[in-house]
This record gives sequence, C-alpha cells and structure tokens, in this order.
Amino acid sequence: MGAFEDAAARVKNLKKSPSNDELLKLYALYKQGSAGDVTGSRPGAFNFKERAKYDAWAGVKGTAKDDAQAKYVALVDDLVSRLG
Repeated sequence: MGAFEDAAARVKNLKKSPSNDELLKLYALYKQGSAGDVTGSRPGAFNFKERAKYDAWAGVKGTAKDDAQAKYVALVDDLVSRLG
C-alpha cells in the first residue's frame, strides 16, 4: 500500500473530528490526488455542502497528482499528530 492510500485509511481513525476547513482541504487534495482536476458544473447556491466541496477541489486545480498526494499525506500526518 502506498503512502497516499495509507493516509486515506489513517484519516478515518482520527479520535477527534477535523474542522470544516480541514475536512474540505482533505477532500480537495484527495480528489485532486486521485481523480485530477475538478470536472462538471458548480452546484447551485442552495446546495451548500456540495458547492463548498466543489469550490475546495477547484481551488487546487492544476496541482499535479503527485503533489496533491504528497500534500494530502502531510495534512493527514499533521491531523493524526494533533487529533489522535
């Protein structure tokens, strides 16, 4: 198992929940690292959660998959050290 997949498994076992901003960053880096640039249209204004996730992913558009994976692993390492 690679570091990216290992981090994805470890983040599910945090003792405390990350903040909403951290969750969005995790989502964006995971999606960028696994699927590449965001596709599709931006969700409507009343679909707050999906719109926030889309915007977070769009915010890392253009980041190479390897870079996104490395940033994701670093973020998970930080969260594990702070939140258990």
